[in-house]
Parts: sequence; C-alpha cells; structure tokens
Amino acid sequence: MTAPYDPSDREKVVSKLPLALRQELKVRAAQLSVDIQDAVTEGIHAWRSNPGAVEAVDTSGGSSFATYLPTGLYDDLKKDCKSRSVSYNQGLAQSIRLWLDTHTMPMLVRPEHVRRFIVCNQKGGVGKSAVSNGLAQALAEAGARVCVIDFDPQSHLTKHLGHLPLGIKEPSLAKFMLGEAEGNVRDLLIPVEYDTFKGRLFLLPACKDAFLLDAKLATTRHVRVKETALEKAIEDLEKDFDYIVIDCPPSLGYTMDTALYYARTRDGENPKASGLLVIVQAEDTSADAYDMLQEQIEDMEGDLDVAVTQLGFVVNLYDARKGFIATSSLEEWERFGDPSVLVIIPDLKEQREAVRLKRPLLDYAPDCEQAIAMRDLKKALTK
Repeated sequence: MTAPYDPSDREKVVSKLPLALRQELKVRAAQLSVDIQDAVTEGIHAWRSNPGAVEAVDTSGGSSFATYLPTGLYDDLKKDCKSRSVSYNQGLAQSIRLWLDTHTMPMLVRPEHVRRFIVCNQKGGVGKSAVSNGLAQALAEAGARVCVIDFDPQSHLTKHLGHLPLGIKEPSLAKFMLGEAEGNVRDLLIPVEYDTFKGRLFLLPACKDAFLLDAKLATTRHVRVKETALEKAIEDLEKDFDYIVIDCPPSLGYTMDTALYYARTRDGENPKASGLLVIVQAEDTSADAYDMLQEQIEDMEGDLDVAVTQLGFVVNLYDARKGFIATSSLEEWERFGDPSVLVIIPDLKEQREAVRLKRPLLDYAPDCEQAIAMRDLKKALTK
C-alpha cells in the first residue's frame, strides 16, 4: 500500500478499543501483510470521507490501544468526531471497523482438481508436522477445503491437534492401504473445530500400526503395485477436498515410496500443481538427509517412468543468532536454485506453545511471525 503521507512523520496515539476489535485488526492485518498503523490510517481517511458509512460500534470494556498515525491526523479525526457528536474512541473504532469491512480475507480460487502437497525429508526433527499443520490451516483459513493426513506413526501432527492416534485394532489408513479395513476411509476423518476454519479443515489421524507398514507392504498379497497403495486408499477423498497435505515420516522405505508416487505429476496436470515440500533446517544434517531423498526420488522416476516435482524448500526453525553455521547454511539453501526456498520460518515460542496447548497455531497466535510465514507459504504455492 502506498501511503499518501511521509511515513516517517508520525505521532503516537493512545486510545481504548474492545479486545475483540483489536484482535480482529491484528489478525486481518497479518493475513493481508499490512502494517497495523497503515490499516488504521487508511480506515480513518475512509471514515472521514464517508459520514455514516459504519454503524455505532460497541466499545464497552475497552482497553488501551496504541499506534502511530501521521502527524495531525488524530486531531482531524477528533474534530470530525466532535462535529458528528461521537466520542474519540467511537470514531477510531468505527474507522477500524470500516477498514475491516472493506479489507476482507482474500479467498482462494478453488483448483479444478485436487492438489497434493507431500511434506517430507529423511531427517526427523526438522518440523515436518508443524509445517504440514500450518500450511493446511492457512489454506483452510483462506477458504479451501483441506484434508491433512498424519502419515507418520510418531503421530506428532495428530497430537498437536489434540487427538490420539488410532489404535492397532481400529480401522486406520495403514489397514486401508493393506486391504485389511472395511468401510470408507472418510469415516476416519476428524473435523478441526475452530471458527478460523469453519468446517473446511479435516484431519486423517495417524495410527500406531503404521510402524509395521513397510514390512507388511513388502509381503502382503493385497497390494499388487506397492507404490499405489496410498493413492488407492485415499482416492475417494479427492472429490471432497481442494488440497490434501500429507505429513510424511523420516523414512526411506516403502511407506515413503507410496507418498512419492502419490505426489507424481498426473496426466494433463500442471507440474507445479502437486509435489514435494522439503523441510530443512539451516545446518548440515538436513542437507545430508536431502541427498538421500533425492536419490529415492530419482530411483522412483527411473523405475516407474514418472515425474515428481519438488515444489521447494521450507527452511524451518531458523535463528540467525546461532551464528555462522545457520547463516552460511541458509545462504547455501538459497543458492540451490531449483528447487528454491519458498519461505523461512523463524524459531519462536508460539509454535511450541500451540503444541503444548493442543491448539492450531493460526487460532492460538494468528498474528505471530510463524503464522505469517505459513500464510506466505500458502501464497507461494497457490499464486
């Protein structure tokens, strides 16, 4: 947004606003990548030029709100408030309400065919579950219908969202892949019940018996072509969702082969529509693990004559304070070229707090830097 004033010529303004309005402003500004002070400034200009554009706002229970406005603008607002016989707090609240009403969250254009994002790397602990979770939330927040699949028997993503993995004797994704379950895989879906996602986000939870999946895929009679087992198990879900996000285990076995095959470019599909998101950290072991993943991808492409797109790297848990190791490693990832670095996610406390509280990050701390990075990742994949 280009400001019609000198952005350096500002003064601090302190007022009182209700908590709900302040929070909505913070979230919307974060969603749209707009600075709060610019949003408030634009809202005031709109309110001053449109008398009666907004009805009275309930400002009861207001608490301190501070921002920086162009010098003199608050005095102009107060003059208009006086002429309209409203309090200064009410005038500011109406200005913010007007900005919110005219700057709604942009909705995604739903894809014609389901898009499949496979979140992977062979190294554990890089944050695959956190990124899978955050990306799925950002897509659902923007209006898409999303299924996030916890394909890792360690069940971190399932537990992050406050659920337990399916028991060994229960129907599960692994059993559907092996032809050992009856019914429909849709029956396993759990809605992620938060207003932010409004019934658009569903979890397919992990299962404890997935530890045995590699061995069973190697010996079962029920899977004719082992690489297709995952696709066959969840193909009925595709018509219900715009995006399917899969959180993969750190594995080099048959389980990962099924995920790579599911990520392949299908006949007539744009090569950038679906593929792999490779999660790394700014250190050497992530690069070693990526080398192993690259070999597995090349083997599958050669053996089965398929193409698997690597959509990009996500550098997770980045902290420049770690010094040369972190900064030089980040530079190497950024020089990689193809695939490119899509987003850098900082190592901050909000994600860990959300996990501890079993709440989605975009609901718990929607305006934090990590939540903004998840939305940036969504933008990079859907632009």
